[in-house]
Amino acid sequence: MVAHAQMNNVIVTQSVQNPIKIAVVPFDWAGGRLPEDVSSIIRNDFRFSGQFDPIAPERMLSFPVSEVGIHYRDWKVLGAEYLLIGSLTQQAGRYYASYELFDVVKQQRVFAKLTVDGTELQLRDIAHHISDKVYETITGIRGIFSTKLIYVEAYQHPQRYRLMLSDIDGARSRALLDSRFPILSPVWSPNGQRVAYVSFEAENKPAIYIMDIATQRRQQMTSFRGLNGAPSWSPDGQKLAMVLSKDGNPEIYVMNVLTRQLDRVTNHFAIDSEPSWAADGASLYFTSDRGGKPQIYQVNLATKQQERVTFDGDYNARSRVSPDGKYLVVLNKRPGGNYHIAAQDLKTGNLRILSETNLDESPSIAPNGAMLMYATRSGGKGVLAAVSLDARVKILQPPKQGDVREPAWSPFFN
Repeated sequence: MVAHAQMNNVIVTQSVQNPIKIAVVPFDWAGGRLPEDVSSIIRNDFRFSGQFDPIAPERMLSFPVSEVGIHYRDWKVLGAEYLLIGSLTQQAGRYYASYELFDVVKQQRVFAKLTVDGTELQLRDIAHHISDKVYETITGIRGIFSTKLIYVEAYQHPQRYRLMLSDIDGARSRALLDSRFPILSPVWSPNGQRVAYVSFEAENKPAIYIMDIATQRRQQMTSFRGLNGAPSWSPDGQKLAMVLSKDGNPEIYVMNVLTRQLDRVTNHFAIDSEPSWAADGASLYFTSDRGGKPQIYQVNLATKQQERVTFDGDYNARSRVSPDGKYLVVLNKRPGGNYHIAAQDLKTGNLRILSETNLDESPSIAPNGAMLMYATRSGGKGVLAAVSLDARVKILQPPKQGDVREPAWSPFFN
């Protein structure tokens, strides 16, 4: 079903055929105007998933604040399958949100009243927390609404590059780094506390840096001559895979983050680049043109044994492995076609094209494995888009001031 539903920060261009209808009743609040509308944020979260169709408040026949006030027939008329009610209170500078979920079809409560609290600045976090809980309860899949995005904004006049942090819907964006030098390939550490990226600020040549997100303190990890690029964290957060050409040819290396000891992984006359870790940390996937055109290969880190993984299309690059280790997401191009995001089943080898936009690149997978974010073009500008791994849900973020590229989806934070 093509939805083209406009939210505050994203446009859902395609959702599942029969999305779950859920009613999120405006939360009861006795105070003045709040800086954030918690129930509206929750509705937007559900819409963002593409799996839910939230009922607009103006269509609701009543606004219950407790189970006593629920008349199931009113919600059945609207086609609602689930009903979420809640209330907000304030005490000693903190806000407390209590909420309950009901199954309209079965006419019963799904879970008893739960409470989450935070400061005024955390009202959006409270909303995302509630969305995550409800989403997981209904679908059985962990929600990703509390996760974050890091991406790069590029400006031409004057030339500036910004490393940005935001909610996954683009809200609350802020700059972690503002530079006149290019910023490339940001990637989160597995604990969500640091980001590795490439910058040209050191003598106008590429170098790999690690930034602590909370303090924004930075540490330069490489300063080798030639190429220093494509950092990728190991699943345990102790190592970085990267591409270095310090010995003359672009090769894959693994660096111990603490000791900075290097281990050379590949040794081939071809160009080897863009490493990404397998889910178990025992091997790396990487891009190489050793077969004539860019394709994805896998190398066992213990034995250094290597094998080609992708065969569908004359170009496959920028590989990312799903959290469950079942899928390899790549940038794929078939003869005469455009560059699109695709997912290959690592067991069967079957490849599914996921995106249909223009000049797609830089896929990054959500930590629950259900969706991925990527960079594309819209209206002549670089923008971010999202698609589910089954290709049923498609989302586009409206253009920002600068060209947006290189998205990196955070891990879960708890």
